[in-house]
Amino acid sequence: MEKHIGEQTVRFANPPTITATAAIVGPKEGEGPLAQYFDVVSQDALFGTDSWEKAESELSRQTIILAVQKANLQLGDIQYILAGDLLNQETGTTFGVRDLGRPFFGLFGACSAIGEAMTLGAMIIDGGFANNIVASASSHFCAAEKTFRFPLELGTQRPPTASWTVTGDGAVVLSAQGAGPYVTTATTGAVVDLGVKDSNNMGAAMAPAAADVLIKHFQDLGIQPDYYDVIATGDLGAVGRDLLLQLMDKAGYNLHHNHKDCGLMIFDREKQDVHAGGSGCGCSAATFAGYFYRQLLRGEINKMLLVPTGALHSVVTVQQGESIPAIAHAVAFERAMSHNER
Repeated sequence: MEKHIGEQTVRFANPPTITATAAIVGPKEGEGPLAQYFDVVSQDALFGTDSWEKAESELSRQTIILAVQKANLQLGDIQYILAGDLLNQETGTTFGVRDLGRPFFGLFGACSAIGEAMTLGAMIIDGGFANNIVASASSHFCAAEKTFRFPLELGTQRPPTASWTVTGDGAVVLSAQGAGPYVTTATTGAVVDLGVKDSNNMGAAMAPAAADVLIKHFQDLGIQPDYYDVIATGDLGAVGRDLLLQLMDKAGYNLHHNHKDCGLMIFDREKQDVHAGGSGCGCSAATFAGYFYRQLLRGEINKMLLVPTGALHSVVTVQQGESIPAIAHAVAFERAMSHNER
């Protein structure tokens, strides 16, 4: 079986299965429409620590441990942890896993981190290099604002195009054996930059990257969007979603009937004052691990494409007037597979 398909897509010969997920979020996310689907809603945004950065590390640690427990595994059964966050040098994740004693790949894809982690984790398992891995991604609203925009103490006004970084983590245990859902294909995105410079308009920066990887995915596999029950982008929000649909219409692909955006699902924009919607590594990670995974298990979704999107800027590049490069990764899941495919 040929694994590399077309320009940017891989089809797994031995599709890894998702054996468990865990999703832990903060207080604001617990007030949103998906609250019932998260394993833990913390009422303490500091997660028992004394800084926002330590809070994100604790959030990452707790979610990874919970996912392993839910898979009925021990940490010693996990060959690799692949995880990422938004903080400098991946310190949110690094400090979170430092006491777990497991081999670790720290990944940076900004808000696309969970897509990158699951893609690489699936490759590791399909290649026979591991039986169990954990893919995880975290973000924290207060830590992200402090890093990329303004500390909350300044009370800076946010424009309507701004998104609200999710305080949350989603962790996924992928295994070589299991009853599904399965990771079947993945399309790795390329960096796309159309010149957007506004760090308060992540949706506009990321929508072209989402469109680019989706078009490559459909072309490489020779399929149409209606192959999937749901195509879920990571955190484009209201602005980015509208742009994505326009870009896909222009390319001849209709996403209007089966597209969802995690950034528009995790919060209630009318009641929660999140402006354009949710964002952050934890947005698509927690929404998939908490909500979509349950839908796959129940058969409410049989085929799904998750497309986490990331803005690859930094504090320095924004201050230097650089535009915001973006990337997106498409990861496909199928609830069940035929015996021949398995």
